[in-house]
Amino acid sequence: MTPISILFLFVIVLVFGIALKRMSPAQRKRPIIVGLITLLIAGLLFLAATQRLYLLGVLLAALLPWARRLLPLLIRFLPSILSRRQSGKTTGAKGQTSRVQSALLDMELEHDSGIMHGTVLAGPFEGKTLADLEEKEFIDLLAYCRQNDADSARLLETYLDKRFGDRWRQDDPGARQDDAQPPPEHDSGAMTDADAYNILGLEPGADRDAIIQAHRRLMQKAHPDRGGSDWLAARINAARSHLLGD
Repeated sequence: MTPISILFLFVIVLVFGIALKRMSPAQRKRPIIVGLITLLIAGLLFLAATQRLYLLGVLLAALLPWARRLLPLLIRFLPSILSRRQSGKTTGAKGQTSRVQSALLDMELEHDSGIMHGTVLAGPFEGKTLADLEEKEFIDLLAYCRQNDADSARLLETYLDKRFGDRWRQDDPGARQDDAQPPPEHDSGAMTDADAYNILGLEPGADRDAIIQAHRRLMQKAHPDRGGSDWLAARINAARSHLLGD
């Protein structure tokens, strides 16, 4: 490639990155997919034009070790992805979000995608969104939550599990201690009607069928077997029980 071509490609990537940064996480999905497909097609055309398609085989051979690691993750999350699509088709609930608030965090869960967004309410990172934090800042925030509010710590752990899988636990200095000792009991306090409706992503006064459907839809994303957590699933169950009087 000529220097001009490299410069042109760099400018395109830079502009694309700036545009993505200005979008919300929910808006980034389609542009990223389109960009990756475009990049793949352009790369194949370039290799064909320069008679270097053999490099594709070399690249595939180099990626085989990574594929062995990614395949178990794909198998793990594929049922969850399929269930989300089926749930969206059967319930027709699009654009809904659930909101869970603790003393230190305000978290939202998108029903359609299962993506979580969060804002820090208090502490050293007050006012920051979780999407803007670096890896070390996540660990520092988690340590602060563990010292000051157990619910916030469990909520942040749920976010980290959904966003990073189990990788973040390798850098967590408190992981061994948490595994060796059972988590302390913590009373989350009485749940209000507003809390319950926010957790289920419903408007106040929703009927019994809407509550049951919202609960079922959320449990498909928040269940520990599908990338959720025991704490978040318990909050969703508590919201359902509170509104239905179970």
